[in-house]
Amino acid sequence: MSDVGAVHQDVDIDLGGLVRAIWKRRMRVLMATALCTGIAFVGANIISPDYRSETRLLIESREPEFSGANQLQTPSDSNFDESAIASQVQLLRSADLIKQVARNMKLYELKEFDPTASPSALSDILVMLGVKKNPLDLPPEERVLKEFDDKLQVYQVEKSRVIAVMFNSKDPRLAAAIPNEMAKVYLSLQSGAKLDSNSEASRWLEPEIANLREKVREAEAKVADYRSTSDLLMTGDNSNFATKQLNDISTELARVRSERASAEARAEGVRTTLASGRAADTLNDVVGSQMIQRLKETEANIQGQIADLSTTLLDGHPRLKGLKSQLQGIRTQILSETQKILASLDNEAGVSRLRERQLIQQMNTLKAASAKAGEDEVGLRALEREATAQRQLLETYLARYREATSRVGSNATPADGRVISQAVEPTEAYFPKVLPITIVAGLASFLISCVVIMLSELFSGRALRPVGSSRQLPQEHTEADALPGISPKEASPAFKATGAPLAGWQADEDLEADQDFSISAIADQLDMNDARVVVSVSPAGDEGSTNVVMLTRLLAEQGRKVILIDLTGSACPSKLMAQSLQLPGITNLLAGEVAFADTIHADRLSDAHIIPAGDADPAVAMRGVDRLSMIVDALSSAYDTVLVECGPAGTTAISRVARSPETTIVISAFGVDHAEIIATVAGFGEAGYSDILLMSGSGYPRSDNPGRRAA
Repeated sequence: MSDVGAVHQDVDIDLGGLVRAIWKRRMRVLMATALCTGIAFVGANIISPDYRSETRLLIESREPEFSGANQLQTPSDSNFDESAIASQVQLLRSADLIKQVARNMKLYELKEFDPTASPSALSDILVMLGVKKNPLDLPPEERVLKEFDDKLQVYQVEKSRVIAVMFNSKDPRLAAAIPNEMAKVYLSLQSGAKLDSNSEASRWLEPEIANLREKVREAEAKVADYRSTSDLLMTGDNSNFATKQLNDISTELARVRSERASAEARAEGVRTTLASGRAADTLNDVVGSQMIQRLKETEANIQGQIADLSTTLLDGHPRLKGLKSQLQGIRTQILSETQKILASLDNEAGVSRLRERQLIQQMNTLKAASAKAGEDEVGLRALEREATAQRQLLETYLARYREATSRVGSNATPADGRVISQAVEPTEAYFPKVLPITIVAGLASFLISCVVIMLSELFSGRALRPVGSSRQLPQEHTEADALPGISPKEASPAFKATGAPLAGWQADEDLEADQDFSISAIADQLDMNDARVVVSVSPAGDEGSTNVVMLTRLLAEQGRKVILIDLTGSACPSKLMAQSLQLPGITNLLAGEVAFADTIHADRLSDAHIIPAGDADPAVAMRGVDRLSMIVDALSSAYDTVLVECGPAGTTAISRVARSPETTIVISAFGVDHAEIIATVAGFGEAGYSDILLMSGSGYPRSDNPGRRAA
């Protein structure tokens, strides 16, 4: 049971069936494609052509070369970032610029740009009734805006500072002239804006400069007053007087301390020499004294005389005594002079110490004065900074004023942009492209037609087939087992005549011998008539039902999506087609025991489907027999052919299944005598059925196709 459920629940798309459905309706597809292609070709030729042209502008800084700002500032090209370029794009699309172009070129006089200039009668009536505002009340430039904006394209060329102005028009001359005029007006507006900016700057700077001059004068006067009241007299090295004095006294104090230390060291050296009894003539201060030098010379002369006289005179000679007495006196004088030099050095050291004390006192006083001067300089520097700032601002304003005045006077204000590519008059229309439109329309119509056919096949279920359906007989079944009552010998003959319907026929015993009522002929007739609902009757019982099974499989082999409903009492079709007799079928569905989808199963030998007889109580199922027509109608929307096998049923029973007189009736008269066939056909004719087909042949149908022989 699980295997059977998997067979009817898993389905796949029959690609071959989709292709066959398209091929079957190929004439419709070709006619639809040809019709759409012709309409597209005619329409593309009827449409008025549009022409397109564009102008390109490069946005860059174009300051005059003589401008001081260009020499002092960095290039202003860096100011044109993505936002700046986007702003210029919006400026080119602005309403004021479009109005200016419309005025310059008088576009409001052209119907292409002002269709409301010639209103229709309906528009005049709506205006008179007050339902619609009179468009002529608006200025001509305002009426042009919408049409102009629809035809205009302004965009930034990717990764550049180039702006493209593109315009399309019915007139190729206008398509080129309007972008050029827009570029001209744009550059003029930019230049005029710069002139206005310079004039406004000049007017604004004049009173500001006068005000700044007064502020600078007041700031500099405050600096001078503060400096004088605070005694912050400036010296040559940008320092105040107190600081300068403090620096000088510090320098002098260092010098005096050095002199004092030197004098004390020299005096100490002389004192030490005298105390030790050494000769003082080794000291620089003693040797450097002129008095000492003269005394030394006198001492040397006396010693020379004493030495000369000692050779001739005795020591007690009065002359030698006198010279020795003079030598002693000279030495006493030298010692006395040395003492004087020592006293002089002491006096010099004392003077230096006194000078040092005085300088220290002066320095302490100047320190306090310098500290006060430093505090005063804080306020002075603040005033000087204010004065300097005012002066620098004044100089900046003066420079800008001179530059703005020079630009206004010399008209040196180029726009920040230039035209790098002017629009030229186009020679070919950009729309419509007749050939591409025709080709695309043809391909689109062809594809859409094919898609519609495939969708209809998919939604109807005719393009779906169960997965895993077998096309070959199982090994345990043989042809004789599958088709009981038909031997291989009986299956081989070929029937010669072509099938013919017995539509509206009358009972006649003289049936033409050349007519073919075989299974193949009936299958071809049903396929040709595209029969949706077919009710088969088998007066001979299971033999006729077996031929109906063969008919069903042959229809499936021909590519039709077909389902067989087994309403026979013997369940012969179910035995031949279903994989098990215990599968739920039509009786279970009429009894309400199972769902609709659970009763549909795949034929074990073909692509056909079957609703078997089922295993429900027939008495209970007959209570819902009125639902049978609804079941058949539902199946006819999903299958190409719904074949209902009723077995040896009469016209009264068939009328409950085939309520429409146009339902195709197939009489499977295998093994039935001629008189019974005529009586059966006559009975259905009297019941009002006009489409009656007789299938009296048996065996395999005539065909060279191996697939048909397998069916």
